Amino acid sequence: MIKVVFAGTPAFSVACLDALMQSDDVDVVGVVSQPDRKSGRGMKLTPSPVKKAALAANIDVITPEKLRENKEALLWLQEKDCDVLVVVAFGMILPVSWLEMPRVSPINIHASLLPRWRGAAPIERALLAGDKETGVCIMQMEEGLDTGGVYLEKRLPITEESTGTLLWEALQSLGAQALVESLPKIVSGELQPVPQIEEALTYAKKITNDERIVDWSLDADYIERLVRCFTPKPGVRTAHQGKMLKIIAGVVLEGNRKLQAGIVVDVKQGLDVSCGNEKVYRITHIQPEGKKAMNAADYLRGAQIKAGEVLS
Repeated sequence: MIKVVFAGTPAFSVACLDALMQSDDVDVVGVVSQPDRKSGRGMKLTPSPVKKAALAANIDVITPEKLRENKEALLWLQEKDCDVLVVVAFGMILPVSWLEMPRVSPINIHASLLPRWRGAAPIERALLAGDKETGVCIMQMEEGLDTGGVYLEKRLPITEESTGTLLWEALQSLGAQALVESLPKIVSGELQPVPQIEEALTYAKKITNDERIVDWSLDADYIERLVRCFTPKPGVRTAHQGKMLKIIAGVVLEGNRKLQAGIVVDVKQGLDVSCGNEKVYRITHIQPEGKKAMNAADYLRGAQIKAGEVLS
């Protein structure tokens, strides 16, 4: 039986924790997650999804504010006497003392095909960049950011219908499968980490709020991917006469229209907007400020938006 301490925080991590708890080869002896955070309308302290799952399974959980120079947390890990530490979207950098404690080097599940998209937002960056595939890597943890060798990778195509939400869900499942498949082989030494090719690396920097406000001077194909990436939540926004509009869905129209970016070209079949690459992005579904999402044609029947106006 493999004794595991699991470190994770968001919903993405829960599928992997569940897979470990259901495995006949694994005993999850403890869970580390980030502290409860304020959330919701009432801004009440709320445990992370991983903490909730662990408590429901009667697993011992700690939620330290930090791990570096935290003797109490390190003693807790030592007392667990685990074979391996499994880390999935934990959200904290592990100090050397934690990396060296288990009998087997800690492993991490990373949602990209390393070394492409090391860092905070690999799923979103792969979709925004127009990558044709993504995947998950089971990797050896080091002090560096996602620099360890890769034990196993599983690939997933990115199609024209892929959204950020669909990719997250698919990679959750794929990561859990890869973890359960590889963990016994890693612990036994059957699987050895393969060093990453440093020349191929790219970084997936954190998504900012400004990136989810449409810059119409950008390529229409990028804007189409941007909408798919953040639909339905948190959404991509533009503005008309000072009021925010959330773009739910749209398509790119081919053409060669040398117009100022952001100009409304047509409102007959959707909200057609000129983009930086001289193509047009047609908004087909939209959510006006303070209202429900709707078909753009329905919105345009009541909205006073005319061809020639500018979205910002």
